[in-house]
Amino acid sequence: MSSHPIALADPAADHASLATEIESAVLQVLRSGRYVLGPEHDAFEQELAAMLGTPHGFAVSNGSDALLLPLMALDLEPGDEVITTPFTFFATGGAVHRVGAKPVFVDIDPETWNLDPARVAERIGARTRVVMPVHLYGKPAPLTALEALCTRHDLCLIEDAAQAILSKVDGRSCGTVGRFGGYSFFPSKNLGAAGEGGYIAVREADDAARIKALRTHGETQRYHHRYVGGNFRMHALQAAILRVKLRQLETWNERRRQNAKRYLELLRGTGLDARVKLPRWECNEVWNVHQFTIEVDRRDEVQKKLAEKGIATGVYYPVPLHLQECFAYLGYKQGDLPHAERAAARVLSLPVGPHVSAADQERVVRELTAVLDHVRAGELV
Repeated sequence: MSSHPIALADPAADHASLATEIESAVLQVLRSGRYVLGPEHDAFEQELAAMLGTPHGFAVSNGSDALLLPLMALDLEPGDEVITTPFTFFATGGAVHRVGAKPVFVDIDPETWNLDPARVAERIGARTRVVMPVHLYGKPAPLTALEALCTRHDLCLIEDAAQAILSKVDGRSCGTVGRFGGYSFFPSKNLGAAGEGGYIAVREADDAARIKALRTHGETQRYHHRYVGGNFRMHALQAAILRVKLRQLETWNERRRQNAKRYLELLRGTGLDARVKLPRWECNEVWNVHQFTIEVDRRDEVQKKLAEKGIATGVYYPVPLHLQECFAYLGYKQGDLPHAERAAARVLSLPVGPHVSAADQERVVRELTAVLDHVRAGELV
């Protein structure tokens, strides 16, 4: 029986499968001398925009900046509020704080782990300017309801699609429904750079011109600055690598979807669906699985035991944003957002990337079953 380690993500494997093409593209950039912006960068922007179906798209330095720049473009004032989820990577709330606005965290839908539109509606006030849902684990947030809320209250919808490239809901790509959408190319993402990278989908031409200027210190022509922006450019080397990988993205996403479906079959076949919470697949969505996440009792102990068996898992995320030390000034306390807090204590992500074989998945479920049997017997310590 195989006992090789099963990694949670394996960016090197993605590279190895395209090594000749990637290394040729990198060498071409090195020889060109065009290391910032340039033709490879521009081609990547255009190719991804076409795949997403967005009229405007901008490659940027990383996924965090892909959320920061849209907020900068809105000229938010101190005290303006951005409603978002507490159950997400830190960059979501961090970007709001960095522009001087106030993050307003509302609880999640416990069935999907995504932002709950009913709770968003309850928190819309006189200073609300933005609603920022996150397509967590690549699963589309409830965009139809959130879009309707934003239209009714004249709010800006900014999508954090960092984990959801080419995921769709009702035929629309996540990140292209709102006024802006931000994506991440961190190496472990479905489309991963050899370092950092991000992308902003923009719906309107005026917004696109603003984002383009902000990306290069607010410059509208050489050394003429209409705004105070920053250096948020993507390096040409990353763009060249991402162009090669972009051609494989649909194939990799399909492998992730198939792996997720196999996990669901295996977990239900062993009866574990009665003992753990499984992700839910909606009929109107294309879920390009970034993480396959379950909820389990005594999560930290379960994770430790699986690691001892050579199976890597992840916890995304162990502390919700409203309880992070840096956001203590907002006045939230334990118990304020119970669904997010419960999820943070119980979620566990299993290896699901293209590097994971069917045999690997069978082993993961077999070992998980054994560990949970010990949990049920009260034996796990």
